[in-house]
Amino acid sequence: MQHSDEYDLRDFTPYLLNLAAETSSLAFQKIYRAKYGMLRTEWRVLFHLGRYGPMRAKTICDRARVHKTKVSRAVAALEAKRFLARQQDDEDRRQETLRLTKRGDAVFADLYDTARSFDAQMMAEFTPDERRILRHCLSKIAGV
Repeated sequence: MQHSDEYDLRDFTPYLLNLAAETSSLAFQKIYRAKYGMLRTEWRVLFHLGRYGPMRAKTICDRARVHKTKVSRAVAALEAKRFLARQQDDEDRRQETLRLTKRGDAVFADLYDTARSFDAQMMAEFTPDERRILRHCLSKIAGV
């Protein structure tokens, strides 16, 4: 059934946000995947540990809004690459704190600079006011 109204899916904000997110995310993913063999969730876990320091996987799940299964897989992959280490809580052995290794810190530092450069290139076609407004609106939608 075809509707005759003028509303186009390309005008649907969630659709546009998804296209923009996927386009930019996949472009950046090519960089960290080629350089370090990481997947998207691995990058996000690495970023949170590098930016905010040691924390539990649950904290990363909450901050990044990623399901615990995906974070668990990413943690295992980053540990296998020797980018992070786990430290068991002495009081509650079911809990562990994640932290970047020296190798992980170096990878984070490299990708942090790469991300800043990538972001600057992506935003270069916008005026300073457009960048400010775009970031403000996206933060408002994301609730951050």
